Order: sequence, then C-alpha cells, then structure tokens
Amino acid sequence: MKILDWYIIRKYLGSFFFTAFLFTLIAMVIDFSEKAEKFVDASKVLSLGEILGQYHLNYIPFINGLLWPLFSLIAVIFFTSRLAYNSEIISILNAGVSFPRLLRPYLVAASLLTVILLIANHFIIPIANKPKLEFERRFIKRSSDRLTTGTNMHFFISPDTKVYLRSYSAADSLGYSFRLEKFRGTTLIYMLKAQFLEWNKETRNSWKIRDYEIRTYEDSVETITLHPNQQIDTALNILPSDFEFYSKKKDLMTTPELQALVDKERSRGLNPVKVYINEIQRRTADPFTILILTVIGVAIAGRKVRGGLGLHLALGIALGSVFVFISKFSIVFSRSPNIPSVLGIWLPNIIFAIIAYRLVRKAQQ
Repeated sequence: MKILDWYIIRKYLGSFFFTAFLFTLIAMVIDFSEKAEKFVDASKVLSLGEILGQYHLNYIPFINGLLWPLFSLIAVIFFTSRLAYNSEIISILNAGVSFPRLLRPYLVAASLLTVILLIANHFIIPIANKPKLEFERRFIKRSSDRLTTGTNMHFFISPDTKVYLRSYSAADSLGYSFRLEKFRGTTLIYMLKAQFLEWNKETRNSWKIRDYEIRTYEDSVETITLHPNQQIDTALNILPSDFEFYSKKKDLMTTPELQALVDKERSRGLNPVKVYINEIQRRTADPFTILILTVIGVAIAGRKVRGGLGLHLALGIALGSVFVFISKFSIVFSRSPNIPSVLGIWLPNIIFAIIAYRLVRKAQQ
C-alpha cells in the first residue's frame, strides 16, 4: 500500500459515509413526514425514547442495507470526478500507473464495505427488524401479519409418518380434514382420519383430535374403527407455526435461522418456501454489488469530460435507476419455481459485471 492508495481509500470512505449519512437523514425525514400521525398516536402509549429506540434507530440499518450499493456508486463518482476535473487522474496514469493498478485501492475500500454489509445483511439487520416491524404492526399498519400457509398441506413429521391437513385457521388454532399416515417401508399400515385438529392452548404441547376414524392394514386386510363425536389428546411433532406463514418472517430471521427453517422443511419432504431461499441469496448478492458499482463508477468518472461532475452524476443516477429496475425484475423472476434462486437473484450482478468489464476495457484505451 502506497501513499496514493491510502489517499484514494480515505477519499472513497469519507465520501461514502458522508453520502450515507446525508441520504439516511433525508430518508428518515421523508419516512417521518409520511407517518407523523401514527407517531403521534404511538406517543400516547410509548415515551419519545421508546419510539426512537424501537423504530427510528432500527430504521437506520434497514434503509442503509437497501441503499449501500447505490451510496458506493454515488460516492465513487463524486470524488473520482473531482480528481479527474483537477487532472489528478491524468497525472497518475501519465506517471506509469495502469488503470487496473488505479482500481486496486478502490477495490480494497469496496471490499471493506462489502464485508460490513454481508455481516449486517445476515445478522444485524434481521435483529434490528424485530422491534421495528413490531412497532409497525402495533401503531402503523395495525394488523397481524399472520397468514395461513394455504390448503392441502402434506409433510413428514418422522421418516415413516406423514400428515395431511386440508386447511388451517390461525385465528382459532383449528385445522380441518386431518390425516395421519404411518408406513412400513413404502407400505401404508396405519391411517387416522379426523374432521378437526385443534391445538391445546392450555397445555401447549398436544393436539385435540375430534370426530376421527382409524384404519389399519395388515396382510391386505383393512380394519376400520369409527369414533364419531369423540375426542383424543395426542402429542405430534408439529406446531401451529408449521401451518402459519408470516409474509415478513424472512425479515426477522438471521441467515442461520432461515437456513435451519429451509432444512427443516426439506427434511419433512416439503419444497421450502422459495422466498426464504431467495432471501438468503439476496443477502449475499447485494453486498457484492458494491464491488461491481465501484468499478463502474471509476470507469465513468475517471475521464475528464465537458460537463464534469454534473454529467458523471447524471450517468451514475441513470445507471443506479437501471440497476434498481433490474433488481426488482429479478426478484419477481426468481419466484418462478422453474428458475433457480441463484440465477434469479444474481442476474443484476451478472449483467452489471459485464457492463463493468466493457467500461474498464474502454477506459484503458
């Protein structure tokens, strides 16, 4: 590392954190103005310190997690354009420094930001989201974010035991058309069918099965016993949460927790909810965007052109807008069951990596 490297790294990080601070303040002011009435209502229940601690302080990592890649592009264009305008870039290149060598300190600084955002995406931001989303649920949206997982749910609760539930009501913890099947190898040997399955809210460790029948199969002989209007309590390796889906559940879980949930669903013979897999991929893909946009920013702003900083910033904002558009498209694209999550989520990075390569080749000519 030489004096030039440290000079560029300081400029990059200084411009980046100034840009992040400025845009974070703007975002917080806009967010506050949109929800001012909600905050007034919340002040009747919570103190100012509690509102700041639960919502506003946790809004900071949320908004920065979304915008750090764009902050890096704006910061690089801002200070590199000034270097180019003052003929510093030309002097550096005329001194025998190649363009790839000029990129090295930029990439060192960008790598530091990438690592920080990786840690934040996988661990810090999900933890910060918990009090923020709880505050939104209580005072801003005023609704439970709980939804049922759908209908006709099949999954294994042990290697030889499968359950089926036609539908589940989260409001009263009641399931309809329940079936439990046990197998010996691939042969069905036992089936319990019930009209209703209800979570025991008193013990919280068992289920009430009502209006049921039991069928056993032995040597191709079926035995049926009917139990109309009767109830039994039984422990099953399932919980009400297995039938419930929170649309923002992924935002509350760290990556190890999300991965454990995906592994649990796979072990039960289910296809994991793809939004969880997409979220894990997104948390990794977004930080690496910083490296790509840094290279693009240097390639754009490293030339001294008529229009100077204004033209460079305009190009940067245009590229940022295109990136946001492609990112939103890729999220929708990745929800298709036929599209691998890796391809769908990493598509913007792949496209912009190609753009970065072409711009660097052109910048060296």
